Amino acid sequence: MFLKRRNLNRRVFLGGVLGCVTAWLFFAGDVRAQADGAFEWPADNVMALSLSFDDARTSQVDVGLDLFDRTGGLVTFFVVPGAVEQRLDGWRRMRAAGHEIGNHTLTHPCTGNFSWARDKALESYTRQAMRHELTAANRRIEELLGVTPAVFAYPCGQTFVGRGVETLSYVPLVAELFLAGRGWLDEAPNDPTFVDLAQVLAIEMDGKTFEELLPVLEQAAADGKWVVLAGHEIGDGGAQTTRVDTLERLIRYVNEPSNHVWLAPVGTVSRYVVEQRSSGR
Repeated sequence: MFLKRRNLNRRVFLGGVLGCVTAWLFFAGDVRAQADGAFEWPADNVMALSLSFDDARTSQVDVGLDLFDRTGGLVTFFVVPGAVEQRLDGWRRMRAAGHEIGNHTLTHPCTGNFSWARDKALESYTRQAMRHELTAANRRIEELLGVTPAVFAYPCGQTFVGRGVETLSYVPLVAELFLAGRGWLDEAPNDPTFVDLAQVLAIEMDGKTFEELLPVLEQAAADGKWVVLAGHEIGDGGAQTTRVDTLERLIRYVNEPSNHVWLAPVGTVSRYVVEQRSSGR
């Protein structure tokens, strides 16, 4: 009798354990399914990719305009108005082609540790001075190109003004004035269910080969994330230069339907993220 009761108790115990394990696996699977379905990219895509360039460098017009016309990619250019004036006709063609024009401040202030920025050092700025930088740049870009930027890129990727105990973040100001603010020299793609659009992470593509960037895209596709790549010059090589062959292969990769990559400007993806979040998807 004792052995029968012990065997019965053992079967009950094991059954309970198996039931708990089964329930946990079901629950975990359900959580994974919910996570996998929590955010859906458009048109059966599994990730988003944005290509962006800073400073309105002349090579972006001289090389990039024909390159993107040929490949069909739409990208984001974060411009400084004074640089736009040097190739105004080209930048007007860029805008007419459907590329996004973003704000990169009026004078490109940066830390005074760069000698070229000493007379416009962020350490000497106030948030009010930065507000002027941003709004004045928007007005001038509107005058030059007929568009008011909805997106912004932090010069040098730096998000502060002031120094020491008086240092302040100007991220709240960017959040007030723009749909999105893009960083620089970041290390990861963006999770569309979590990303703070005022602090979008951007990975450098200057100097990188397609083979160096491909693992980033593949991991983002597996995780359903948004990769933002950032560069400066466009050419065959050199300092702060995104390689033409890398861009061509990136866009060719995107254009392959089996890769399910949505290539779109920063603002386009940001609007989609906002819409998805507001709809509860």
